[in-house]
Amino acid sequence: MSAVLATIGAVVAAFVLSSAYYGALGSRLAELSPAYAGPRRPAAATVGVEVVRNVVLAVVLGLLVARLDPGFGGAIVLALGLWLAFPVVLLAGSVFHERVPVALAAIHAGDWLVKLVVVTAIVAIGF
Repeated sequence: MSAVLATIGAVVAAFVLSSAYYGALGSRLAELSPAYAGPRRPAAATVGVEVVRNVVLAVVLGLLVARLDPGFGGAIVLALGLWLAFPVVLLAGSVFHERVPVALAAIHAGDWLVKLVVVTAIVAIGF
């Protein structure tokens, strides 16, 4: 698989999985945060923003995997380390400093765990 196809596949997988994940948890999110209870942003804007975010994620992870060449298992360990070092640390800070509900942070952390592992697995195969 080429790097370009792996990146495209990773973007699509991240978008679909994240959409399904948050779709399944929509009512719980609305209970935890007014941002999810109020009016939604236009669908086209949401899709555009999420695609750009996932492209950046897939490209950066692809470059890391290509540069480090950790093998498939090492790439998954890298994804787990990145998850702990970035989303978990940032979300823990928002729980502590901004009083974000732990359940809301856990939902977002779960999305990032799935996204990082899946995207890294796909780019590890393609790069």
